[in-house]
Formats: sequence, structure tokens, C-alpha cells
Amino acid sequence: MPYSNNPLWPCAMTGAAACLSGFEDMAVIIHGSSGCYFYPASLLLNPIYGTHLIESDIIFGSEARIREVIQEVRPRYCAVAVVTTCVPSLVGEDLPSMLEGYADVVVDAAGFLGNFEEGYRAATHALGCRIDPERRGVNIDGLNPLDPFYRGNRREAERLLSLVHLAPATRFSADLLDSVYRAAPLTLSIDPDLSSSVGISAGNLLGFEETGRAFTVLQDHYPEMEIDPLMQELEQTGERIVRVCDKYLRRHDPPTVLIFGGASYAHFAADTLGRYLDAEVIAIGSRNEMVPGDYPQYHMLALPEIAAYINQEHPDLVLGSSYEQSVCGDAAFVPFTFPLRGRIALRTRTLAGPEGVLSLLEDVLNACMDRDKQK
Repeated sequence: MPYSNNPLWPCAMTGAAACLSGFEDMAVIIHGSSGCYFYPASLLLNPIYGTHLIESDIIFGSEARIREVIQEVRPRYCAVAVVTTCVPSLVGEDLPSMLEGYADVVVDAAGFLGNFEEGYRAATHALGCRIDPERRGVNIDGLNPLDPFYRGNRREAERLLSLVHLAPATRFSADLLDSVYRAAPLTLSIDPDLSSSVGISAGNLLGFEETGRAFTVLQDHYPEMEIDPLMQELEQTGERIVRVCDKYLRRHDPPTVLIFGGASYAHFAADTLGRYLDAEVIAIGSRNEMVPGDYPQYHMLALPEIAAYINQEHPDLVLGSSYEQSVCGDAAFVPFTFPLRGRIALRTRTLAGPEGVLSLLEDVLNACMDRDKQK
């Protein structure tokens, strides 16, 4: 099923809007129909705007309409970004020329151009990020405003940097726009699927081993950095998890699991559940490009296909979105990826660093125990 027509994993337009909306002093305008606007607006916590094109705009040109919206929102922001959709792209409007002097950033992100990640990366490229060699600190990469772990991932990354007395530099995407043009030379990733390619990558924070390796790389660049408190926390947290999971496994069988979501997150979850709960990962249903790994992987982008696979495999546990929850039957369910509808989300959940491992396993263990009680 084409990415552009699939609600389970949004298209390039939504990816670009998500990236840009993370910069709170920049207005993001979706240039297209009302439907193109309302889909990302319903998912994003950050405000965005739309031109809501109608038939006459398409026939006679949309220049007047897009300039009208820009003039309306500009007084409230330092900059304006315009994200194009399918209609302006198909009509062939020369938006960069049309909006010269009006919009600061223009991203061609029509849905037929690719998936969410491609739109996100196109937006980071359009921002024209620049490195400041003198800026001390570490960039935080892969922060996605659609991600249910967005706020928690940022806080955990900042906490870990503080633990070793390093400051966060540019946060992609959870920052002010000015920071984009003075990014630090080194970058830590939260989600490798959303790499901005800004600076030298030190690695990612998905799991104990990856976190430890990433901070070892940072220490090579900042020899004065005090890494011992971090390494001690990783060791102590790992021991705590082993005790709790061993206690669970003395009373319960290891779960069989299906995991749906972005490839990097899904592999992190699979490795964690296999290591600490002896879980059998039946398969990963990847929403985006598959990455090498030890688990069966499939592109699963259609709900009937997902429902049929869950019904065929009868897993004990499903990690996924509201779509998987609606078809997982009596399996334990853990919210893992967007969209998550009909849920109240107030606390800051994370997948990054040691707190991310704790959060994932806490949710999984509680969901599995609740299921076992109902048998």
C-alpha cells in the first residue's frame, strides 16, 4: 500500500510538518486542502496552520491565498515555514519564487514523494543547519513531536548529559530556530530512523549498551568529562531489571511478542524483551525501511493484513498503535507508536537511556500480569 494513502504511517508532508513544528518560534503552514492540514494537526501537539485550498485556488493559482496566511501568522513568530502538499506539486506552482521575501523555509513534501522519515529529513535539509565549531555541548537528534515518547526522550537525553557535565546544544526538533544555525560538532541520536546528519554522530541512546558506547565516544572528544556516574547508573539499573524480570519468569512463561512501529524503536524493544524476559519475538511489523537484525521483519501497512497476522500467530503481547490495539484480541497490549487515539497521556514516557529501558519493561510486565490475571 502506498505510503501517501496509508494512515498507519504518515507521508512525507506529515514528517516535514512534525520536524518543523518542533521549533516553537517558527510558524508551520500546510499549503494544501483542509484534509492535508487536519491529518497532521490531529496528531501534533504543536500548533500548525493551513491554507485550506478550494477549487478556485487550484484553478486560478494559490499565490494570493498562501501570502494571506503568511501575513496573518508572521507577527507572532520569528520565521515562517511552508510545507507543500500534493495539489501544489501536481499543479506545478513555483513556490520558492512565489514566496521569496514571504517564507523563510519552503519544503516540497507532497505525499507521493515518500514516507514520514523522508519528509522529516527533507525538512532538516531545508533548514540549512550550520555547525559552530566553538559551541560546546552535544546536539540531540531524532526528537519527533508525533512520537509518544517525545518529551520524555528529550528530558532523559538532557539528564544524561547533565550527569556527565555536558550541556545540550541543538535539539532536532525541540528548540528555537536560531540554535539550528549554531549546532555543536557532536550529535546524540534518539531515533536513528530520523537522523538529521548534522555533526559527527556519537551513537544513539536506545538501550544500555548503545548508551554506554555513545558516551564513551563523547569522552574521546571531551576527555575531562566525568563518565563514571553514568556507567554506574547503567550497571545498577541493569541489575535492578534482572532481579525484577527473574522474579516474573519464576511465575510466568516468557511471552511471545509482535512489535509494530519504526524499525529502530522496534529492534530496540525486541532486543530488550529477548534479553530480560526471554521473549520470543515472532516478528517485527516495520512501518518504514527495514534495518538488518535477528528477527523476522515485514512491511505491515494495512490494518486487514495486521489483523490477519495477529489472528494467525496468537501472540501473548503486542506492541503498537491504536490500530493494533483494536485487533489484538486478548493479547496484552503496550502503546508503542503513533497514532494513539482515545488515551490520556500526561506523564513523560521515554525510550531513551536507562529510564527508557525501565519504562518499556515496566509497561510490558504490568500488561502481561494483567493479562495473566484475566485468564
